Amino acid sequence: MAPLGLRLIIGFGFMAHGWAKISRGTAGFERLLARTGIPLPHLGSVVAPYVELLGGLAVLLGIFITVAALPLIATMLVAMLTIHIHYGFSSVNTIGLTPEGPVFGPPGYEINLLYIAGLLSLMLTGAGAFSIDRLLRRNRRVRE
Repeated sequence: MAPLGLRLIIGFGFMAHGWAKISRGTAGFERLLARTGIPLPHLGSVVAPYVELLGGLAVLLGIFITVAALPLIATMLVAMLTIHIHYGFSSVNTIGLTPEGPVFGPPGYEINLLYIAGLLSLMLTGAGAFSIDRLLRRNRRVRE
């Protein structure tokens, strides 16, 4: 049951982040990549959101976990080492308080590490009982 929980959270998270970049247009994400010195920011701004969206869907469904996890880990490492590392560890950086509530600064690299750890766990343990990978493996055994 644990792999299912990890898959649902990680898969949905990646899909949400990928969809947010795609649905608003990738121009803003391209500017962010260019400002941080990422080579080929246009290509990255188009490829990364689709890696997140489609890789997240694969994780959510539990299909080709290892294949899907590797590019997702790569996107997390790039984001962590180019952007989030400058803001420290914590993903919740409170920088002020207003009458409306807290004001948050940019997130640190905590979330990147959590995503990477979850993906590595899924790669090592497999997608679990409630996954397409399990169904494919079961069907292959039946045919043999």
